[in-house]
Amino acid sequence: MAAGPNDSVSIDMEKIYLSGKDSIIELTVTPVNTIVFSACSLFFVALIVLCLEKKMKQKKMEYHVRTGRGSVSVIVCGDQDKPALITYPDLALNHFSCFQGLFCWPEAASLLVDNFCIYHISPPGHELGAAPICHDDPVLSVDDLADQILEVLNCFRLGAVMCMGVTAGAYILTLFCMKYRERVLGLILVSPMCKAPSWTEWLYNKVLFANPAIIYLLQVMSNLLYYYGMCGLLKEFLLQRYFSKEVRGNVETPESDTVRACRKLLDERQSINVLRFLEAINRRPDITSGLKSLRCRTLVFVGDSSPFHSEALHMTSKLDRRFCALVEVQACGSVVTEEHPYAMLIPMEYFFMGYGLYRLCYLNDNPRSPLSPSCIAPELLSPESMGLKLKPIKTRVNL
Repeated sequence: MAAGPNDSVSIDMEKIYLSGKDSIIELTVTPVNTIVFSACSLFFVALIVLCLEKKMKQKKMEYHVRTGRGSVSVIVCGDQDKPALITYPDLALNHFSCFQGLFCWPEAASLLVDNFCIYHISPPGHELGAAPICHDDPVLSVDDLADQILEVLNCFRLGAVMCMGVTAGAYILTLFCMKYRERVLGLILVSPMCKAPSWTEWLYNKVLFANPAIIYLLQVMSNLLYYYGMCGLLKEFLLQRYFSKEVRGNVETPESDTVRACRKLLDERQSINVLRFLEAINRRPDITSGLKSLRCRTLVFVGDSSPFHSEALHMTSKLDRRFCALVEVQACGSVVTEEHPYAMLIPMEYFFMGYGLYRLCYLNDNPRSPLSPSCIAPELLSPESMGLKLKPIKTRVNL
């Protein structure tokens, strides 16, 4: 393997620098192992570099993408040669606090990480270690946030992508899909919203599609953020938004490790950043009328204890049933990805089979297995109720 015309190799006593047209890679060498490289040795150096480049593709890397509407943090996990899966979290959450439970689950990793390169997009100011957004910066609308996603896709030269969003993030991704349909292969929506948070809309329809408790909660959270920042009461409101009472605990039962970890991560959020995202979500328009025109496959998850349960049911009723499937997860709040990630596995496997993707391990029929779908109604696991005509699940034994 010879060096190309645009490649170069330079050597000193401690480091080797190999620069190509796309990257510069630095190899550190201890003085004891320093050698004089001949033309033959360069062949092995090139092999090492290729292996390192491949390894770097599989690592988690953070990028700050400059868009026409501000900078966006994107965490890229996996090989960028694979199909892309875009994620977008709920209010005050990021990729770590909203999707860690799902992507760290071994069986889910064999389905998601092995088939996709994951692009975790954070709302402005929600990434880990984010500084407060300047007060002079304009507050972005939900359309601005959706357009940011398009600029991120263009920056990474991505075509059509799979999308996964939770509550507020699900709304943003749905809006993105409605605006740029050719850029979306499929939607996985967790406790999604589609209606505007309006009292008048609820009274006009005389149907409890938009839960008044949700609207009141949004108004209270906005006031708390403005006057008191990320206070203890606000964190309680957010935890009620995310999780069911079974894991939040009570006087007799301590809260779960998942809730405790989320509470700790909320301490790191900048209140002004959360307030700006909340203001955008509070001003969201009703997108119900555009749902019927969506033609990409859509898989909707919602916990039966979620404050957005009725909203998700309403949204599912407005989607084209030929392309949509609903999974209601028992004893679960809004953030199914953290509270019951194993409940998402089998429905997602059915869903991805329509795209020719399979999980790399066999299903475990042991009732004690974490894959046992005891928290999902059995009738929801059939291909017919998933809205898909599929053969039974097949898994790949080896690569």
